[in-house]
Amino acid sequence: MLRSKISPCLWFDGQAEPAARFYISIFKDSKIQNISYYCGIGEEHHGQKAGTVMAVGFQIEGQTFTALNGGPIFKISEAISFQIDCHSQEEIDYYWEKLNEGGDPECQACGWLKDKFGVSWQVVPAVLLEMILDPDTKKAQRAVAAMMKMKKLDIAALKAAYDG
Repeated sequence: MLRSKISPCLWFDGQAEPAARFYISIFKDSKIQNISYYCGIGEEHHGQKAGTVMAVGFQIEGQTFTALNGGPIFKISEAISFQIDCHSQEEIDYYWEKLNEGGDPECQACGWLKDKFGVSWQVVPAVLLEMILDPDTKKAQRAVAAMMKMKKLDIAALKAAYDG
């Protein structure tokens, strides 16, 4: 079993396996690597019943993740998000639609969305970084200003703003 040197661990309250299965259903190069179960040891600390899913190891596009059923103590927040580098509007539209299924429509801005498990994603065109890092600050500022008005990012509109 290959793991990334550094792997995110997402803390859930009983939704680790459904979340992992949701994510691997969206990304083409993905799989469940392993599922471990609580055995009753330490139940007084973690509060999980023996036989319930403890953790799910999964991989998306070569990046390993762990989804942990750690209980209600900690919550996922927008302070951490995952960026999806997209090379076409079709790719942006695909990930935006899939990750938004059951998500929070109030948490959408500038390419960010929050999925039904509370995980935040940034669905962004690869070309955006080139635009905002352009040494021509007027072009870069126009691209940023256009982005700030969008929920789902639109490559054609960003390019039009960037070009002036």
